[in-house]
Amino acid sequence: MDFVLRLLFSLLLLISLFSGRGSAGGVYNHHHHRRRHLRHRFRPTKLFVFGDSYADTGNILFPISPALQFPYGITFPGKPIGRFSDGRVLTDFAARHVGLKSPIPFSVRNRVGLRRFKETGVNFAFGGTGVFDTEYPLPNMTTQIDFFQQLRHGDSIFTNTDAQSSVALVSASGNDYAFYFAMNSSRQGLKPFIMSVVSQIIVNLKRIGGLGVKKIAVTGLGPLGCLPVFTAPSSYKQCNETINSLVQFHNLLLKEAVKKLNQETKHSSKVFVVDVYGAFMSIIEGRKRYNNGEFKTPLKPCCYGVGSGFSCGSVDGEGKKMFVLCEDQKAAFFWDSVHPTQQGWAAAISAFKSFRNHF
Repeated sequence: MDFVLRLLFSLLLLISLFSGRGSAGGVYNHHHHRRRHLRHRFRPTKLFVFGDSYADTGNILFPISPALQFPYGITFPGKPIGRFSDGRVLTDFAARHVGLKSPIPFSVRNRVGLRRFKETGVNFAFGGTGVFDTEYPLPNMTTQIDFFQQLRHGDSIFTNTDAQSSVALVSASGNDYAFYFAMNSSRQGLKPFIMSVVSQIIVNLKRIGGLGVKKIAVTGLGPLGCLPVFTAPSSYKQCNETINSLVQFHNLLLKEAVKKLNQETKHSSKVFVVDVYGAFMSIIEGRKRYNNGEFKTPLKPCCYGVGSGFSCGSVDGEGKKMFVLCEDQKAAFFWDSVHPTQQGWAAAISAFKSFRNHF
């Protein structure tokens, strides 16, 4: 079991959504009372993203990153540029849903110039990172928020008005737990560690709100026991329920903590939890159809290594590809051992009830 859990949460990430409602005012006349109760949907002008590989759109610039290897990016934009999928990921669909362009990755700031961030917001997410430090020497979520704080107050790129008219997407996946087991930590200490992860997420949400962002969407964990890396032993037919029970404990704590946070900050930021678990399971179990169709083998990845030691995008010493790629990416929910396809993300976004309820 320890071996399975060590494999777990390698480069996860997850999803999005947002919300906002308000009352529309009017001149003082016989329509005033009715107008006061009309609701309008909040339309942000910028999106700020924090998290991991479910949200990263190109922050890792190291050539050895799998997201910079063929066949990643084969569907969109046609070549690998840093997304951990065949095409668009959570951030792209979240931005589209609220009427924005996908925010520019923070790592390319020197290439595009800081002022370009004013147009779309910024994506601070780095694949493989967690709430705390992981095995990857990349900015954890605290550092990502530090970057945002520098742009807000140090470089003065974003004004108070910019922040207040923006939304934030926080993708907090399982990378912290992967690192926990990789360090041979005890199972007995797992629940306290889960509590510390959730507590740090809340600290991070408060910081983002304190920097002026009024709407914040934070993802719960998806059904990690259903990731292909864990369903492979059953020929991609059965999820690992032990892992999923740990996921549900995390999600329960997060939901309760966010509820408490919203009660404490009634007049400042509003936080919404994205039910990634429910959305993914509705697709995996065939309860949610996408474009009148379904993923016939939802637990089987489109791209996978030919054997032990190889994964999607792997090549041998002679440059020969050591992976299998499915013929139709649109027919697969999962792209590789842990990440959805572009089509999978599209289906998940449509299954997020929060999007329908708040935007």
